Amino acid sequence: MVKIERGSNNYIDECVEALVNSELGRIYFSQPGKAEKAINKGFQKEEVWVALNDKQECVGFLWCQMNGAFHSFPYLHIIAIRSQYRNNGLGKELMNYFEKVICEGYSKCFLVVADFNPKAKKLYEEIGYKEVGKIDGLYKSDVTEFLMMKNLASQN
Repeated sequence: MVKIERGSNNYIDECVEALVNSELGRIYFSQPGKAEKAINKGFQKEEVWVALNDKQECVGFLWCQMNGAFHSFPYLHIIAIRSQYRNNGLGKELMNYFEKVICEGYSKCFLVVADFNPKAKKLYEEIGYKEVGKIDGLYKSDVTEFLMMKNLASQN
């Protein structure tokens, strides 16, 4: 169990570590400083939430753009867990927080997941996300992103 709260620059090192040591980070944030610059931008916009363990250590984060999908729905931009805390349900816990707390009052939420990350796509499908489209070369020319949507209205 973790405490999830709005992130601040106090947690930048842990967030950068979580991102750059993930497949997503290796593919999209391999240039030195790129992850830190991006996450700082998320902190400035107050779009990042951090998961803290009982020692107040940041174990992971999520970045949500509230009207990032079609200017109407929450879009999960990034979720990352520090490597030593993976495979313990923290990703699902962050996703639950995203859907139940951050997305409260919205009927749908969206994310994209890359073709190089089938494990994440399977997790999203298991928790109710449906593939609604494919976008070739969205962020990188040789990567296909799957646009995923979850209907939150059916949960209420």
